[in-house]
Amino acid sequence: MRNLFELFSSFFQIGLFTFGGGYAMLPMLQREVVEKRGWATEEELLNCYAIAQCTPGVIAVNTATYIGYQRGKLLGSIAATVAVVLPSLLIISIIATVLQHFADNAYVAYAFGGIRVAVSALVVHSVVQLWQKGVKGAFSNILCVAALALMIFTNLSPVVPVLCAALIGIGCALFGRKKA
Repeated sequence: MRNLFELFSSFFQIGLFTFGGGYAMLPMLQREVVEKRGWATEEELLNCYAIAQCTPGVIAVNTATYIGYQRGKLLGSIAATVAVVLPSLLIISIIATVLQHFADNAYVAYAFGGIRVAVSALVVHSVVQLWQKGVKGAFSNILCVAALALMIFTNLSPVVPVLCAALIGIGCALFGRKKA
């Protein structure tokens, strides 16, 4: 029961204090899950991000569900998932009620403009960290840039570069084994 409360508490805080969605949440997840709680290594968390990104749904919810399951099976996944979603649900409900009265206020518009800038910085920070920790070696860098180019310059679903990169990774592992 204590483990479930810790999961709920940690993911509630992550959900409450992270603005900007799943990618902006990555630094806070890394701090809480890896550094503070020791629930996963950095490599395990990167793998979790990869799985969460490749599955349908929101990356933050998928990550919370995965880590919750690793820590407490079904009840852990439910506790972590509900906890990470609950703050947003409560805040959005309150904002939707209150914002109707202040939607035309210039200060509210300026505040949202500032928040968007800060969230963009959080996302860029997360991308740089993921690149530094998850992309190792020249081949991985080339593969990463190629996947990015496909997503920027084509209308392909992000699933296509992810699946292609996974197949290339499997091919490299199989080729490397045969060589050895």
